[in-house]
Amino acid sequence: MTDSTAPTRANPLIGILRSLEFRMFCLALILGILLSLSSPFFLTERNIFNILDQSVVIGIVAVGMTFVILTGGIDLSVGAVFGLTGIVLAQSLQIMPIPLAIPLAIAAGATIGLLSGVLVAAFGLAPFVVTLGIMAIARSLSFIFSGQRSISGLPPDLDAIVYSTFLGIPANVLFLIALYILAWAYLTYTKGGRTIYAVGSNMEAAQAAGLSTMFYSILPYVISGALAAVAVTFSLAQVMSADPMAGNGLELDAIAAVVIGGASLFGGRGSIVGTLLGVLIMVMIRNGLNLMGVSPFWQGTAIGTIIILALLAERLVNWRAARR
Repeated sequence: MTDSTAPTRANPLIGILRSLEFRMFCLALILGILLSLSSPFFLTERNIFNILDQSVVIGIVAVGMTFVILTGGIDLSVGAVFGLTGIVLAQSLQIMPIPLAIPLAIAAGATIGLLSGVLVAAFGLAPFVVTLGIMAIARSLSFIFSGQRSISGLPPDLDAIVYSTFLGIPANVLFLIALYILAWAYLTYTKGGRTIYAVGSNMEAAQAAGLSTMFYSILPYVISGALAAVAVTFSLAQVMSADPMAGNGLELDAIAAVVIGGASLFGGRGSIVGTLLGVLIMVMIRNGLNLMGVSPFWQGTAIGTIIILALLAERLVNWRAARR
């Protein structure tokens, strides 16, 4: 009896070359080459930093979405939670210092995520329906708490969390890098990370193995809500105002980035590295289309087409691999 995995074990390089992450890296590289040929401004230092800056908000939210999707769930509320916690943060900054206001907003996001997680894991409600309902509630509360208007007049020192630099790298980009390293390490090397994969792969088997399936079914939603609040903190630090409509459609971008990165919507498959590549691919596409002067009305069509083609290509690759 032959062992089909023997070549991969004998030569780790073969496993890397066959991995989904490597294929996504190649796709990102090809896309970068094509965009650099289409616009002379794409590979400039200024535009590269612009791409990294544009990746921060969606990249932070996509980490939380990755955790949720790995369990077989979905979180449609992150865009609305982004908007609501932005209003909470802006109003808190009117009466308390920055070091207190930011944790309060993050706690608000985590609490909303906790509510979603409990409804899904403890009561067995469908994640799609629960987070759709939470999305409607959060968006409504955003308008109520803000008085249907944007909130400005934020402390000038708030922009330091974005525009401070270390070795020439903006603070928000450094935070994004650190977040992905921590999320990757957690999912790869801890029991909690392995349990999250197990919950998404086979809930019954995870329960039979004595794993804390309830806790690790709720935790991803808490992380998703908290990271939506973290993301809006960086957003507010750039625009210096909070809009009740902020984050509209952000959940779709986050889901698309995670799925492009190779995660399965059925749970149990995906990686933080893949999500990061998915985020960069989406941001590069938008950035390149802007540089080429493509109308914003056509950009949605272009991005949607590329997403579908990427998913179709990955499905065909998996189908061919399964037939061997």
